[in-house]
Amino acid sequence: MLKKIAATVGSRYLIALLNLALIFVNAKVLGVAGVGTIGLIMASMNMVVIFCGILSRNTLVYFMGKYAIRTLFSVAHGWTCVGAAVATGAMSVAGLIPGGYAWDVFGLAAVHSFVGANTGFLLGKDRIKALNCTYILQGGLLFFVLLYFYFGAGLPEIRSYIRALYITNGAAFAASLLWVLPYLREKGEAESPPLLKLLREMSVYGLWAAADNLAESLATRLNYFLIQHFGGMGSVGLLDAGTKMSESVWHISRSVSLLEYGSVSRSRSLAEQKDVTLRLFKLTFCALSVATGCILCIPEWVYTDYLFSPEFAGIRQVIKGLSVGIVAFGSNSILSHFFIGSGRVRYSTYCSCTGLVVLLAAGGILIPGYGVTGAAVSCSIAFSAMLAFSLAVFVRQTDTRLAEFFQ
Repeated sequence: MLKKIAATVGSRYLIALLNLALIFVNAKVLGVAGVGTIGLIMASMNMVVIFCGILSRNTLVYFMGKYAIRTLFSVAHGWTCVGAAVATGAMSVAGLIPGGYAWDVFGLAAVHSFVGANTGFLLGKDRIKALNCTYILQGGLLFFVLLYFYFGAGLPEIRSYIRALYITNGAAFAASLLWVLPYLREKGEAESPPLLKLLREMSVYGLWAAADNLAESLATRLNYFLIQHFGGMGSVGLLDAGTKMSESVWHISRSVSLLEYGSVSRSRSLAEQKDVTLRLFKLTFCALSVATGCILCIPEWVYTDYLFSPEFAGIRQVIKGLSVGIVAFGSNSILSHFFIGSGRVRYSTYCSCTGLVVLLAAGGILIPGYGVTGAAVSCSIAFSAMLAFSLAVFVRQTDTRLAEFFQ
């Protein structure tokens, strides 16, 4: 397990370093308003991806041990096309997509979801190396493609970022599909129930998971839309830059929780699931605390004079406001993936909804008076509430003593 964690964290941090460098490049090339526009496009795309994930991603991992992969593959990819169209249309009507980018949100969300379905199969089959290679293609390649568009082709514009996303997600989809195809040709697979029964089973699980992901995504990105209303696109850019710097440490928790989910979903022993979760929770909490502390030690002038530009003055205040919440949210993801992998997905959903409600309350109070800093602090309050909720449920569900978190 530790070897897989090290490999996954290593590949994620390779991507993270390139993405951090990309943030600095975007800041220099596109300015604070351009960074804000990209942040809103990505936030919109992620919400569509969540809707597509109802019959894909984690739902696939959960059902792979029960039903034929070929059937699950057809359902996941077919639903992605329908789900992306429905979600994009609804968000466009609601005015949640930046003007002129609706088709791009649809296309990017669909391709991203195809990749997500394929990586779900790879995770279910414990193909960690193939999974990591897919993520490197999807995330790491973006930096080099954008450098070509910005400086090689002389196209320093938002449209170049979108083109680069199509290229890198397309490459990741092609590679992941090649790794999945051998499993689609296997014989002697488990029989699948009639299609309607399968869709009903997957939907029951997937809707809880999608509600969880949507509430969690809103809890992490709703402030973008709130701060746009109160402060404009420049404030969104400042919040996005500070958020991306802070969230870089989440590559630790995401890597660990990904492997934890695969382990928990394959085990039917509550004692084993609890033991894995506790060990990984303590490891993750300590690692996140150290990494966040290192980021907090970076002075403001490093950001404004070297990494970004003077437009991003105040970014350190954003990072300070987010710091507690970053550790809380990352640690909570370990508990959340225990709930999802053990079939208790509704508790993870309740947790995310708790965070969303707290964020709305805190943001409504803090953002009008304190702007971007208020948005950051409201996230920390919401994420801390999520962790408190998950700890209480985990302790009750598994008969865990609080002392076990410190042993």
